[in-house]
Amino acid sequence: MREAQILLPAARFILQGGSVARKTAGDAFRLALPENPCRANAADGRAALWLGPEEHLLLAPAGDARTLAADLAAALAGIPHSLVDVSQRQIALRVSGPDASAILNSGCPLDLDPAAFPPGMCARTIFHKAEIVLWRKAAEEYHLEIWRSFSDYVRGLLQDAGRSEIGDRSNQGDDHAQRSAG
Repeated sequence: MREAQILLPAARFILQGGSVARKTAGDAFRLALPENPCRANAADGRAALWLGPEEHLLLAPAGDARTLAADLAAALAGIPHSLVDVSQRQIALRVSGPDASAILNSGCPLDLDPAAFPPGMCARTIFHKAEIVLWRKAAEEYHLEIWRSFSDYVRGLLQDAGRSEIGDRSNQGDDHAQRSAG
């Protein structure tokens, strides 16, 4: 694993609502909210992740939180929806490197093979006993949204898995060398 890095604070909103709310919120957010399950859209420092039917996680720079909340509330006035600021509830981690998928699979039941979970895909899942939102941003880069109270737990498990994965690779070379010499 090249790195598991804590990302900067962000504005985070959970939006629940039907297709009219999704379209209206996307216009106010200046980014289309995904219609297809388990997909994410991102541009200009903002992201919208599909979490479930009629539920999206909206991410933006922390400094945009107040303006964004006001813009979304004004745009969605009169449209059935729920918009909740969860900025302080969660933190984000970036897990990247050639071993990132294997490390995440040490505690995540999803098939992270690129054919099954390609870049741009996201899912609400678990990592060991912690609920996370997992978003594959690139072939070797993942974005994790974790409840703040579970962050030390998840980071510790990621570190342990990283050491184990790297150790397994180096041991494979040693085992091969020993078998060849014997």
